[in-house]
Amino acid sequence: MPSDLMTIAEVAQYLQVHRRTLYKLVHQHQIPVFKVGADYRFFRDAIEKWITDQEGLPPRNLSDAPKLRQHPSSAFVRHSPASPR
Repeated sequence: MPSDLMTIAEVAQYLQVHRRTLYKLVHQHQIPVFKVGADYRFFRDAIEKWITDQEGLPPRNLSDAPKLRQHPSSAFVRHSPASPR
């Protein structure tokens, strides 16, 4: 059974992501995890199922995000360089 448990470092390596990225997923409740004292642990089979479940989702990238509308008064204004004194 101990080989079925993975640490943050092991899961990060397995997913090929930075440990900070994995902590974000944990804190956003987006990945199956549990705590043992102050340490996070993952069941290998739960991570593999999570990966499989993610495969059916559309990719999340910025091009899919809704576009923000710009207010006309906030249009880009080009300033001339300051004139020498």
